[in-house]
Amino acid sequence: MVKKSKAKSVAKERQESLLELLRKKGEEVYGDIDSGKYPKFSIPSRSVSNIVYDKSLRQYILGSNTAVRSSHNTSQLRSFTQLMWLAFFANRLTMEKKSSTLRDVYYSSQAFAIDFENQAESDNIIVDLEAMLARAREEFRIFPEERSAVFGDLDIEYTIPGYEGKKMNLSNHPDGYAVGSSLTTADLISTSAEMVIAIEKGGLFTRFVEENVHSKFKAIIVDTGGQAPRSTRTFLRRLNKEMGLPVIILTDGDVYGEHIAMVIKSGSANAAHLRELTVPDAKWMGVWATDIEKYKLPTIPMTDADIKRCHDLKKDPRYQKGIWKRELDVFLKIKRKAELEAFSKYGLTNITDKYLPAKLEASKSL
Repeated sequence: MVKKSKAKSVAKERQESLLELLRKKGEEVYGDIDSGKYPKFSIPSRSVSNIVYDKSLRQYILGSNTAVRSSHNTSQLRSFTQLMWLAFFANRLTMEKKSSTLRDVYYSSQAFAIDFENQAESDNIIVDLEAMLARAREEFRIFPEERSAVFGDLDIEYTIPGYEGKKMNLSNHPDGYAVGSSLTTADLISTSAEMVIAIEKGGLFTRFVEENVHSKFKAIIVDTGGQAPRSTRTFLRRLNKEMGLPVIILTDGDVYGEHIAMVIKSGSANAAHLRELTVPDAKWMGVWATDIEKYKLPTIPMTDADIKRCHDLKKDPRYQKGIWKRELDVFLKIKRKAELEAFSKYGLTNITDKYLPAKLEASKSL
């Protein structure tokens, strides 16, 4: 059965509401000046002490503490000016439907005589704007350089200038399509897929395409490129929310793979100021520590850093029950890890012929 998007106009509506948010911030600045006041911005605090885990949302969020950037305070004047310019620049990008990278923003600021010491400082102000607006930088068209890829039966319609109205199916290219700004802002039209399989490794993504996993299992396949970039997490959420597709996650059998899955599912502390980057009902399918023993996979020893990471995650409330706790405990017990490619011990197609069907069946009971 072909599924059609429930929210074709969502992107346009969100763009309009973002422009309205930026307009109101601008009016507040002009209003303060007209009233003889020093303009200021109030920003949710991103300090560690203000990051809390919300069980109802199933993700980390910012608490109620705020920080003020005031033009009246000489120590804050520089960052206030940087933030005001960035809001102007974001408004311009959004209105003109132009895209910029994090690096572009840093260099563009120099054309306006805005002083950033380095890109790290520029990136930090971008996060301040995200927190203030409660919107991801991708919505005001600022993107990182990293890319992941997607392949499968999904019809999309581009919304970016020059390609508006152009339709495409994401199974048309065997190497997949980059999950960049043009794709994350496209309207999702229809699909015959019944699930999304997110894979940590590019090599396995290629193997899955070669083995027609998209057809055999009616799946859209997404290469997360390791820790999924935010654009990829946004895209996964859209596939889940707008197209109603369950998301299954496949990672290496190590503590970092487990965390990659958790970040897709419930976000990260670094993005606690954003609410729409998660897929709370996503399922981590493996490779689990228990799979390493069950399938007798080739392994390598865990390092001291791996073991420390396990102990660190055990303090996180998200890892204190269910498979998340169980698998951390097993990793600490066996002190071994394995990669997805380890299934090649049993043949190049073993992972798609044997492991994947078994895990998909098991995932129904998770």
